[in-house]
Amino acid sequence: MHHRTTAAGFAGALALSALTIPGAAQADDFSGDIKITKVVVNGGKAIVLGTTNVKTFTIAVTATDDSGIKVGDTFPVMWHTPLPNGDSYGLVIPENIAGKCVHQSATTTTCTHTLKMNPRIHPQDNSTAGTWTVRTHALANDGDYITKDSAAKAKVLRNSKLTANASPEPVKKNKTITVTGTLTRANWKTYKYGGYTKQPVKLQFKKKGTSTYKTLKTVTTDSKGNLRTTTKATAPGRFRYSFAGTSTTPAVTSAPDYIDVK
Repeated sequence: MHHRTTAAGFAGALALSALTIPGAAQADDFSGDIKITKVVVNGGKAIVLGTTNVKTFTIAVTATDDSGIKVGDTFPVMWHTPLPNGDSYGLVIPENIAGKCVHQSATTTTCTHTLKMNPRIHPQDNSTAGTWTVRTHALANDGDYITKDSAAKAKVLRNSKLTANASPEPVKKNKTITVTGTLTRANWKTYKYGGYTKQPVKLQFKKKGTSTYKTLKTVTTDSKGNLRTTTKATAPGRFRYSFAGTSTTPAVTSAPDYIDVK
């Protein structure tokens, strides 16, 4: 049995249901032989949010059916994966329901939707950093339809910043220098950047005339996200700090600081 629906009507129902999704995943709803074969969020990259700037990204939905896919009916929404108590946060809905669709063949179509995530609206608090879920729908020309409650996963991360400063400069060869820095990340409750504590950060050095950085040691941030360590000034070159990132925070490398060794 075939069922028909409109994109506008489905959008309203989908948005409402996404707000009330329980902790346990729902089963997919479908009729006929239609399939959603691929969903790509933000080109496969994590969505990184700071404290003020709105992030624009895309969700590309590819669907196939022997009768072809009806343009304008691959409406996706994205929300934070339900928390242990069953609550879901941060519903994000496309600006244009229809999206921009390209027919790959007579049976397969990819529709790309543009969405915007506002750090002061969608995350709501820092607990939503990490994995988000995409729910999407597709409708075929013959009325076949499919709704996938967990069509894709995406990472939404708290933007990070890292600094480095080596001193004194200039310095005599083999004398001790101190390299300080600070690792901070976006706080979605205060809308400010705060220190990222107890995180391992690599101190790296690139000797003048060479092209690669070498790791000298690993330093751990203190209770305010600060870094401080000492090393020997063996040659002129650039020092930097490098953070590998976590499940909620992206990797970041500081701007290098040049030390002239006399």
